[in-house]
Amino acid sequence: MNVLFIHASPRKKGVTSTLLSEIRSALGPEHEVRTVHVSDLRIKPCIGCMKCRPDKSCVLPRDDAQELAEKVRWADFIVIGCPVYWGNMPGTLKLFFDRNVPLFEYAEAKAIRYIPKPRLRGKRAAIVVSSVSPFPYNLLRSQSRGTVGALRTVLKAGGVKIESVLTVADSYNFDKKKERYLKKARKIAGRI
Repeated sequence: MNVLFIHASPRKKGVTSTLLSEIRSALGPEHEVRTVHVSDLRIKPCIGCMKCRPDKSCVLPRDDAQELAEKVRWADFIVIGCPVYWGNMPGTLKLFFDRNVPLFEYAEAKAIRYIPKPRLRGKRAAIVVSSVSPFPYNLLRSQSRGTVGALRTVLKAGGVKIESVLTVADSYNFDKKKERYLKKARKIAGRI
């Protein structure tokens, strides 16, 4: 099985990285694995021209947005790990999603209604989100719940089945609960 890790934290040795590494190390040799660090990518922002609709490619010059899209097409299972930024995903990851709407869904306006069709059916995913907010505040929409919700919106638009969600509260004190979270990460690997 082809497994793609999308690491959306700018910190390559932080909580998100620790959990993604644990999932990856728990995978068996039968998996082909690729990891992308979104903070290393160069992606220009979407200009909202709508020329990619209903089923065309982006008119902007080729950059890492298309490269990552090819990896998403390749993957059977996608693991997205990111910190909470104002109840949402980091802007670097959002740039990728904004530039690749046709990767996730085919949509055209017909008469009076807009009809989107998922394009990634059959793919599965796991979401790993870390928040500095302590429990239960991390469950607020302005915290982890918002980030998970934003990622669900994109993945579900593509027809991707979300297998697991792991949220970390109080990431400043991650070391105190590290073993519990690592165990949850290994469970995610078991579902891949």
